[in-house]
Amino acid sequence: MDKRVTFKSLWLAGALIAPQMLLVFVFFYWPASQAFYWAFTTQPPFGGVNEWVGLQNFREIFADRVYWNSVQVSVLFAVASTTLSIVMSLVLAVAVDRQLTGYRTYRFVLFWPYAIAAPAVGLAFRFIFAPQAGFMAALNDAFPGLWNPAVNGGHAMALIVFANSWKMVAYNFIFFLAGLQSIPRSLLEAAAMDGSSVVRRVFDIQLPLLAPTFFFLLVINITETFVDSFGIVDITTGGGPARATDLMVFKIYSDGFKALDYSMAAAQSIVLMTLVVCLTFIQFRFVERKIHYK
Repeated sequence: MDKRVTFKSLWLAGALIAPQMLLVFVFFYWPASQAFYWAFTTQPPFGGVNEWVGLQNFREIFADRVYWNSVQVSVLFAVASTTLSIVMSLVLAVAVDRQLTGYRTYRFVLFWPYAIAAPAVGLAFRFIFAPQAGFMAALNDAFPGLWNPAVNGGHAMALIVFANSWKMVAYNFIFFLAGLQSIPRSLLEAAAMDGSSVVRRVFDIQLPLLAPTFFFLLVINITETFVDSFGIVDITTGGGPARATDLMVFKIYSDGFKALDYSMAAAQSIVLMTLVVCLTFIQFRFVERKIHYK
């Protein structure tokens, strides 16, 4: 039986958890409470005490076509980025799971991208896919106008999808690889003895057994695309061109720190936070039960 640590005096336990609770309060609860306050109030144009307006801010954002455009763009980005990152990571995990020469090195190297900050990823992809330099410039010389994310909204969306997918591939890769290694080798060996090919074993044995991992990563990736994509968008496209990459999280920043409309930005943040909470609830309510660790 595992022994639990007990404290004879409550002040010692309180002293140990106080720093963590202080950080949580200062960087989470306090900003969240201020966002709620600003979401239901508005600031007078010439300063002063905020005025209570109730649901007026929410009615305005839900009636704004620009806001619904950001919602559509965010959903498109989430679906495209999640699909690409999961498919790529699954292919890499299946390839590395085989006992090939140097497979341990591949495992280590493939995890690196997730440790890179989002702005750094965006800056790297901005230079890699610049239409005036590198291999994209050569393609544009051969086929004029083939690639230019500065003026083409589809190209800009593809750019941020590539950048975010590249970053999330490493995260998904670790979970898929762990899931593959948890599959009993006896099942694969028995299928191989029956004459099943490598591709057949992947589709008939490995993928069905990876279903819990797949659904878990699906929720995590969609949540990440909504809340952790600001750095990539800000560095690569800045929400353009013509709001083609104006994601919900980036619009909150634009309205709050550029347009200085704190009330509208706070209301949008509440909507985004509600969406993330709903996704998290789905994860723990329906997906978590399907994940087995034994």
